[in-house]
Amino acid sequence: MRQRTLQREFRFEGKGLHTGKIAHMTVGPAPENTGVRFLRTDLGEGAYVDALAANVSRTARSTMISNGEVSVRTVEHLLSALTGLGIDNALVRLDGQEVPILDGSAAPYVEAFTADSIVEQEAERQWVELREPVVVEDPRTGAYLRITPAEQPSYEVTIDFNSKVLGVQTVHWDPSVDYATQIGPCRTFCFFHELKRLVLLGMIKGGDLENAIVVVENKVPLWQIRLWLRLFRLPLPEDMSREPGCFARGGLRFPDECGRHKLLDVLGDLRLCGGFLKAKVEAYKPGHRMNTLAAKEISKVLYNG
Repeated sequence: MRQRTLQREFRFEGKGLHTGKIAHMTVGPAPENTGVRFLRTDLGEGAYVDALAANVSRTARSTMISNGEVSVRTVEHLLSALTGLGIDNALVRLDGQEVPILDGSAAPYVEAFTADSIVEQEAERQWVELREPVVVEDPRTGAYLRITPAEQPSYEVTIDFNSKVLGVQTVHWDPSVDYATQIGPCRTFCFFHELKRLVLLGMIKGGDLENAIVVVENKVPLWQIRLWLRLFRLPLPEDMSREPGCFARGGLRFPDECGRHKLLDVLGDLRLCGGFLKAKVEAYKPGHRMNTLAAKEISKVLYNG
């Protein structure tokens, strides 16, 4: 299989989920063997940071990569789309610190990067292949990622927040599953009881019900939810759909949309191992910290082992 890149540049604009600041971004073609590279245009023409596990600098509710003073936050959705659509090389130009959250999913990228806009290059794809399993675990929570050698890539992700609303959700992706329709449209989410803490930590300044699902775990009167959401700068539009325990613009796109979004994140974070991972990935209760630890461990095994 040959490497692939984009035929032209695509432009995106929007606020960052955590900074709340508007950023302008273009995603365009890059030479063979470039991988995914970010350029902070607001910091000058040399302000590059590559999408590699060694550059991960923060994983609190999103993934940040840094090269010295050059940082780019919330890279996972874009990296997931590039991975799910089979794009090896891309140059991302960004005039701010955070990738725009857009609608909270990878759907805007999927809609832009159609088959006609993806082109083959001459070089063969260099798969990331393991000779032995890689496992990262968190004994406190029971979370783990288990990555084992395989002939074809596959991902199985299970989420369990001890939530009566979400329950336990297990989702699967491999190349036979259409990323564009089954994984890409799934939006980020948080729990209603987390909002106060996240706001006090200076996070989710750009979060709203246009780009996230809010899960309400307990039976809370609608008037009280409206009041608290307004206090958290998350006004509830009149046409907002309420699934059992969930608030989401237009309703949930899938009954297990939250589980599918976590798989979306795993795909994006593991792209930081340096390419397309040819392995069987099993993830239980994954998050950005665990995902990126796994990407770092894969890189360590490949390049230092």
